[in-house]
Amino acid sequence: MIGERIGVLLAAGGAGWEVDALQVLGGAPSGAVVLKRCIDLPDLLATAATGQARVAVVSATLDGVDADSLTRLRGLGVGVVLVAASSTGPDVPELPGVADVLAAEETSRLVPVVQAVARDVATEEPTSPYGSSRSHTSPLFEDQAADALALEHDAQGQVIAVWGPTGAPGRTTVAVGTAAELARRGHDVLLVDADGYGGAVAQHLGVLDEVSGLLSAVRLANAGHLDVGRLASVARSVGPGLRVLTGLPRADRWVEVRSVAFDTLLETARRLSTHVVLDLGFNLEQAEQAFGSGVPHRNQMTVSGLDHADELLVVGSADPVGLSRLARGLVELREVSPAATPRIVVNRVRSSLGWGEHEVRAMVEGFVTPASMHFLPDDQAAADRALMAGRALADLGESSLSSALARVADTLEQDASKVPDAAAGRGWLRRRRAGTGR
Repeated sequence: MIGERIGVLLAAGGAGWEVDALQVLGGAPSGAVVLKRCIDLPDLLATAATGQARVAVVSATLDGVDADSLTRLRGLGVGVVLVAASSTGPDVPELPGVADVLAAEETSRLVPVVQAVARDVATEEPTSPYGSSRSHTSPLFEDQAADALALEHDAQGQVIAVWGPTGAPGRTTVAVGTAAELARRGHDVLLVDADGYGGAVAQHLGVLDEVSGLLSAVRLANAGHLDVGRLASVARSVGPGLRVLTGLPRADRWVEVRSVAFDTLLETARRLSTHVVLDLGFNLEQAEQAFGSGVPHRNQMTVSGLDHADELLVVGSADPVGLSRLARGLVELREVSPAATPRIVVNRVRSSLGWGEHEVRAMVEGFVTPASMHFLPDDQAAADRALMAGRALADLGESSLSSALARVADTLEQDASKVPDAAAGRGWLRRRRAGTGR
């Protein structure tokens, strides 16, 4: 690669090895050209977004360096060489997006390392910094601790996303009820509160949670430390076979959930549980990213949850306002996820509305051909008992609502049984969106 121009960015954060790195890269006819000495991570990301650099030499101690930022760099077509403070210092976490790691005293090796990374970048297919989570899997997962391996399942778990339009149609009721019913049948289930606007899974199950399981998990993922054992440790056990990852303590903390970390969380959840149930927020809007911005979309968890889903339950209420919102929601869902074949769950069905299942089914099929349709009765007494007790409906005996939710679980079990290898049939939305920006 001598003679070929290799654009290099330096982001040393004031580390002493920066001077040596400049001398090494500029002192040999290697083709490496230092385009800029970036002062911090935002400067590095913004410069990388111009598309002129091939390699970034980055201090491992630079403020903000984590799984999300490094994967963004790789998605921008920049290979990352991480420089640790010392070969005798603490281990550098194995983060996605890192092509090579050098100790500070090894800067004399920078030229061949930069050349090798540039060759790899040139031959690899570029990925979006917000694309498929399959390109974000951390090397850390290749070497799990013994206790984590004991929890892993051989097959990849099924991800069930529960989504619905604005207006509180009963998404959490369906998510909690379905997860509890699957756990009651002997499945190992993880219920994730991924509503960025006001999750209520903890309240539904009487969990007095002082620490958000979701935030704990994504922090671990962003630092490159999330594995199956650690995910199990931050989830709350609420009954045989049912774990809960509690949601955001306040809606304004959605910004702490980085896209790569959330993708890593969901991939790890597949390895922890045979069924992963996601209680998603209502909003599918995707705002444009500011130039060089590393801030996630407000609705990133919802869109990512849809990307990872093997099954999608769309919840709407049976009243005129609820059905109108459901119709508009199905149109919006088709724009975001045209490959989706959802199962429609119509909640709070009652005779006083003046229409039956046939009329509602006809309305829904005017917008989408669902995999199945389910109608949940307006059993307010059973819902109130469960909510006041902080228990799942399945735990409080049979009711018309719990029986209807059991039929939803029936269809999910039947569909999963049709695919001998769970990994073979999963990710139909994610495969469609692989390599696309969000």
